[in-house]
Amino acid sequence: MKGADAKGNGPGKETVAVVGAGSWGTAFAAMLAGRYASVSLWAYETEVCADIRNRRENRQFLPGIPLPGSVRPTNDLEEAVSGRTVVAFAVPSHHLRDVAGRAAAHLAPGASLVSLAKGVENGTLRRMTELLAEASPPHASRVAALSGPTFAREVAQGKPTGATVASKDIAVARRLQHALAGSRFRVYAEDDVVGIEIGGALKNVMAIAAGMADGLEFGHNGRALIISRGLAEITRVGVHLGAQAQTFAGLSGIGDLVLTCTGDLSRNRTVGVRVGRGESMKEVLSGMTMVAEGVRTSRSAVELSRRTGVPMPISEQVYSILHEGKEVREAVTELFSRALKREKE
Repeated sequence: MKGADAKGNGPGKETVAVVGAGSWGTAFAAMLAGRYASVSLWAYETEVCADIRNRRENRQFLPGIPLPGSVRPTNDLEEAVSGRTVVAFAVPSHHLRDVAGRAAAHLAPGASLVSLAKGVENGTLRRMTELLAEASPPHASRVAALSGPTFAREVAQGKPTGATVASKDIAVARRLQHALAGSRFRVYAEDDVVGIEIGGALKNVMAIAAGMADGLEFGHNGRALIISRGLAEITRVGVHLGAQAQTFAGLSGIGDLVLTCTGDLSRNRTVGVRVGRGESMKEVLSGMTMVAEGVRTSRSAVELSRRTGVPMPISEQVYSILHEGKEVREAVTELFSRALKREKE
């Protein structure tokens, strides 16, 4: 029987699978391997699976990081998730619907599903937990999102990190809090799923904007302005969608926003820097092996603004630059030409 060797040694004898062997999925599996005798890791790419199995390293997405033997790679999705009580999905947001749908038939009846992806689906504007719930209705009450300032490389290196796991049922969140915490990975439990996911998704758009400002050499003042007004923009739309304002002052809000807007390991900030320096989107994306979620999420952000009527001026300009070819300096001029108002508006 596939998954029969999924013997765990964490609290409650949980057994864990990570679906997606990109940098974040690999790092998360490596962190969990410090607590579990077997962490199943599903890799889409055959070469990535072979690399981890034979070399104990994911040279394509997380080079230079040795992976413990308890990380068990596989290309077989059924094998990866069968019998596991916690299944964490770390695939890019635009692949989550398909992968979750394929995994659904093989999930253990009482499994909890955790989204590690940060995005809002283009077109439907579904959040990642909504996609998981739709893919497997029997598991909908045990769906959660984990988000926070979590650069994959630092997590894999065991550097101190914090994140928040949120589920509509706080009991589910608390169970996952204990299941997913590591020796240097502190997890907080909450029930504001909307706030956790909106903060995690839209901060990527703001990171692109911050990167553009850095590429243009606008200085520290400009970066601080984007972070502050970006947070206001995220909070406005999040609260409109039902989130708690306080959530955006936490790890998945300001914490993740500051990290992604300032850290050199941020793929989204890197995209912005290169665009700010004059490179085309075709040039930027052609050389990237890993996904910068903010490029796609900028489409969803603009659509969220239009459907809700909540102004999102920074997101609008990022979208126009990335997808409509607008000049970065023209976008800056338009932002500064907006009517003056109170800061809280």
